[in-house]
Amino acid sequence: MASKIIVVGPAEGSFTSILEKVSKLHAKNLFSLAIFLGDFFSDPANASEEDDANVSALINGKISIPLPTYFTLGKHPLPNPVIEKLEKSDDELCPNLYFLGKRSTTKTSEGIRIVNLGGTLDPAITAGLSKDKYLPFHTEDDAKALRGANTADILLTSYWPLDVRKGSKVVLADGVETPTGEQCVADLSSALRPRYHFSASTDAFYEREPFFHPSTEKEPDTKPITRFISLASSTNPSKQKSLYAFSLDPTFSTPITLPPGTTPSPFTATQKRHRLPGQKESYSRFSTAQNGGDHYRPHKRPRHYNDHSGGAGPQDCFFCLSSPAVKTHLIASIANDTYLTTAKGPLSTPSSFPSIPFPAHLLIIPLEHSPTLASIPLSEDRARTYKEMQRYRRALHSFLIAKAGTKLGAVTWEVSRAHIRHTHWQFLPVPSDLVRKGLVEAALKVEAENEQYPVSFRAKDVGDGTGEKGDFFRVWIWMPGEEDIVDGQSNDGQGMQEDEVEETRGKQKSLVLPLNAEFRFDLQFGRRVMAKLLGLEDRMNWRDCAQTDDEETKDAEAFKEAFKKFDWALEE
Repeated sequence: MASKIIVVGPAEGSFTSILEKVSKLHAKNLFSLAIFLGDFFSDPANASEEDDANVSALINGKISIPLPTYFTLGKHPLPNPVIEKLEKSDDELCPNLYFLGKRSTTKTSEGIRIVNLGGTLDPAITAGLSKDKYLPFHTEDDAKALRGANTADILLTSYWPLDVRKGSKVVLADGVETPTGEQCVADLSSALRPRYHFSASTDAFYEREPFFHPSTEKEPDTKPITRFISLASSTNPSKQKSLYAFSLDPTFSTPITLPPGTTPSPFTATQKRHRLPGQKESYSRFSTAQNGGDHYRPHKRPRHYNDHSGGAGPQDCFFCLSSPAVKTHLIASIANDTYLTTAKGPLSTPSSFPSIPFPAHLLIIPLEHSPTLASIPLSEDRARTYKEMQRYRRALHSFLIAKAGTKLGAVTWEVSRAHIRHTHWQFLPVPSDLVRKGLVEAALKVEAENEQYPVSFRAKDVGDGTGEKGDFFRVWIWMPGEEDIVDGQSNDGQGMQEDEVEETRGKQKSLVLPLNAEFRFDLQFGRRVMAKLLGLEDRMNWRDCAQTDDEETKDAEAFKEAFKKFDWALEE
């Protein structure tokens, strides 16, 4: 069923009169929700006594709002009384008025998915995820994190996407220049392929022709269509359009026939991330702030809520950077399509490997919310993701060689299964002798036999998994090069191939265990095998290895400092 929605340009402090206008329109049209773009409040630095009085009246519920209404973060800071109220009320400023935050994914009760990126790009904090959701700045990594939402019915951004006017015949009003655009916003729009993308400008309304995105392998006959609309400020003197009402049915399928006037997407393929001012000089990957904390808390709404149905959405996924569940203090590095994080409840301890004074149990995770690599819709996205994950894995090999010489190898494992929430690889160092003597491979095979799995491991490189017909468990066993590993004889590395990439020397072997519905596979199989092999049986369950936030932060910071020489994502 289609929902009626009204979107409003920046109120810039005049919210009392604009809310009254929206209320009158709602009485006639029965909107499902309203969205305010940009700055809802006046700039606190220039606020008048009347502005302060209006804010106080709003917070105290003296201004009636008859329908669920959302507001975003614009280019100015929020007033301090607003921040104080939001912190106490789970982002509900007053009845029916909700703050979307700086970086969020929200699904309404009608099933409409809203993705929001507020604030302006600040070069001073682009290296990592911004932590204070009330400051009017975002980073490139904030934008990249939202790609994990996969899709959006409505995308909200403070700034225009770069080059959105390319290929368009729609002209701006006389005397109006094209507003500032951001590449990271264009990349986000390309990744999410929203049905509507709303932004704002001070003095001009702009509605571009619809544009279509490339087809996906899952839907080769359809081309998702985006409508980009920028609303003028509600107080603009030239009376440019600042209200936009439309109907949206989230269950509506992409039309096979393109509407008249539709153009190709103005955005080029996702650009490589460029190093920005200050990024090279500082390795502070994640900015800190006094108000700390992440940007996502579920809203207390009578009719609108974050979707937790089936636990399958990115908004409640532990590995999606747009989720309130993600532990940002564990994140070590973010690339264009993947990121690297220390493990929660690590199997290893700071004393497990003498040359490494912290647990080096790590996760390599795609930004895209997908149960398997093979299920990432666009082949080019899948290829880039797999390439980056391998690049992180090999950088970790180089890190181990630098820290331990030839004493440590590594095991990387993956469960590729359709019902998993978010695919990832787990990386764990192991003594090289265990690899050299074939004990890692033997332990995997023995455990599979003990579990009476009706299938066996086979040596095979399945790449990104698209060539496999079903689910599988995959493990790479790696060790650094050494004179005594010659020609891969007997158990001393039998069947191992030279590592295919230049960054590290060494030998590796890829094993695959096919999975099917005939037997129940333990998702902790890889951890259980490695726990037994390393004599860490008491740490087999990650929940038994819980650390405090301070302990987790200390270990993550120690790893980031040790790994920064090998973190190729810093240089791109």
